[in-house]
Amino acid sequence: MSVRQTELDATARAALASACAEVRDPGPADHVDGVQAGLVARPADDGQVAGVLRAAHAHGLAVVPRGRGTKLTWGLPPSRADVLLDLSGLDQVLDHAAGDLIVSTQAGARLADVQEVLARGGQRLALDETVPGASIGGTLAANTSGPRRMAVGSARDLLIGVHLVRADGVPAKAGGRVVKNVAGYDLGKLLIGSAGTLGVITEATFRLHPLPAASRWVSVAVADPAEAGRLVQSVLHAQAVPAALEVDWPVDGPGTVSVLLEGREEGVAGRAGTVRRLLGESSTESPDAPVGGATYPWDVAATGDDRATALKLTFLLSGLDDVLAAARAGGTAVRGSAGVGVAYAAVPAGTPVEEVGAALDGLRRACERHGGSAVVVDAPGAVKQALDVWGPIPALDLMHRVKDQFDPDHRLAPGRFVGGI
Repeated sequence: MSVRQTELDATARAALASACAEVRDPGPADHVDGVQAGLVARPADDGQVAGVLRAAHAHGLAVVPRGRGTKLTWGLPPSRADVLLDLSGLDQVLDHAAGDLIVSTQAGARLADVQEVLARGGQRLALDETVPGASIGGTLAANTSGPRRMAVGSARDLLIGVHLVRADGVPAKAGGRVVKNVAGYDLGKLLIGSAGTLGVITEATFRLHPLPAASRWVSVAVADPAEAGRLVQSVLHAQAVPAALEVDWPVDGPGTVSVLLEGREEGVAGRAGTVRRLLGESSTESPDAPVGGATYPWDVAATGDDRATALKLTFLLSGLDDVLAAARAGGTAVRGSAGVGVAYAAVPAGTPVEEVGAALDGLRRACERHGGSAVVVDAPGAVKQALDVWGPIPALDLMHRVKDQFDPDHRLAPGRFVGGI
């Protein structure tokens, strides 16, 4: 019987309480995809994070990190969650070195709050807030990305240093505070997308970009996948230098291709004219992002059986029309970056599991034809239980060996990641 299923041993509870300023019994919201926590620990600094993990290690407790709780249903439910490690108290921007174009921030800080601080210095962290209220740590753990990934890359390209605590409570760090950094084994990149299964990120340092003087979105409605693919290719092969190239493809009706242009006012104006000629007379130009913007094509606030089945799609750029056609055939909405071949899809909430499976199979085949994959990011419990949410995973044996090295007892977010990691 797991520790979570019985009252936690008084000695373990006392050890956690001595390590952390705030340890409490769980409330109704303190669960991870339906798995109730045994206790909730809310550390106030890095030292308390290390103390909690040391106590958990000594008493054999499983620990699941939580930032702002916006993506706790992503992946699979953990096999147990003896301690829910609430990192929302680590919410400070530690240093904004504007002259060096870097920022260091604690993991529990909200991405939007970090951007507000940076904007005062005319800079930004070029990560889109795809889920409102997301924390820095949660953004890294889930490896979320939005439109601006096309121009500047994903979190892996922006992260230059990280502080973490290992499963046994030992602090560690990798990288540094300079943009050009050679630090050997790139631990930060390994942690990104690992869903808290390899270590607990407590602090991150990123390279920054100046806020653009001007920005314009040029958009056009498209009738079919072939037209969307043709327009995307025309922009890619022009001299427009887009900051983002997005496609929005609803379950039915016309879709939209949108191009973001950023830079100096005169340069943006000229490139916007070029893009409008490529997209046609019906294209429009606006300083505002299209409806939906950087968010995903599903209701991120929905819970339980009311949430959609959310998918992450990857594919070669030449396969865009094939993927969009598969989405339409499966009754699936798609939104994402046509400029890098990373998009997100949503099967509507309430769709029978068999139909969800058919839509997933169709998209998975289309993505695989073009060198990519389709992974279930989030779904109601019945869907996760019935379907192969991950699909074929290259190098799974290597991933298991990495997990064994970082967390030999498998106590960090056990079972949440691919292959039961």
